Amino acid sequence: MPIPEDVTGEEIDKDVRQELQSLPKTLAEDVAKNLVMVARLLDEDPGAAYDYSRVALRLASRVAAVREAAGFAAYANQKYSEALAEFRAARRMTGTAELWPLMADCERGIGRPEKALDMAGAPEVQKLDKAGQVEMRLVAAGARRDMGQLDAAIVTLQSSELASHSVQPWTARLRYAYADALLAAGRAGEAREWFAKAVEADRDGGTDASDRLAELDGVEFTDALDDESDDTDADSDASEGRDESDVDKD
Repeated sequence: MPIPEDVTGEEIDKDVRQELQSLPKTLAEDVAKNLVMVARLLDEDPGAAYDYSRVALRLASRVAAVREAAGFAAYANQKYSEALAEFRAARRMTGTAELWPLMADCERGIGRPEKALDMAGAPEVQKLDKAGQVEMRLVAAGARRDMGQLDAAIVTLQSSELASHSVQPWTARLRYAYADALLAAGRAGEAREWFAKAVEADRDGGTDASDRLAELDGVEFTDALDDESDDTDADSDASEGRDESDVDKD
């Protein structure tokens, strides 16, 4: 896989660089560059990010950061069995629980929501920070919905974090998930209220809460480019009509 000239490998976190110190210098540099490419492309081109992650994995499969990056890349490409295997490997190497919610969500992706719910009740959840615990709650609610348990999904999302007026990095997604669950249960009025609250918290546009809210309000958006195209077509038709009229006069 080609590496752009502007990628040096120094862009990675210092903790990852420290992990790579166990490798020969040249090899560590190659792995670092591929990890940079994974991070750079993960959102905009998941397929390419996955390809770079496989290169890094081939070069240094015994490095936890590499296994984690490979897991994220596989997850972004909906290769959930593969992602789960990589996350498990990374967790064995580090002993930390931070990947637990992602592992549970992979279980959902594989079609095992019951396993995801078991993980939501495991002791590892207590080792997560607040963001991780909220993420685990979102996964558990999703598992309930997978199983057709809409009311249980709604109850799962009801928490002090949902009720809080302070805006945290997870607030918009939590409110959005709650609104979506309410809507799925046929509670459109309450769903609208929570989509509006999600919009208030979604400062970086990470969800489509504003679109969902507009949809509930019956607002339709028109594309300005389409309008311009229609106007151009109308002008063209009018011009053709004038030309034909001139011909008739002749």
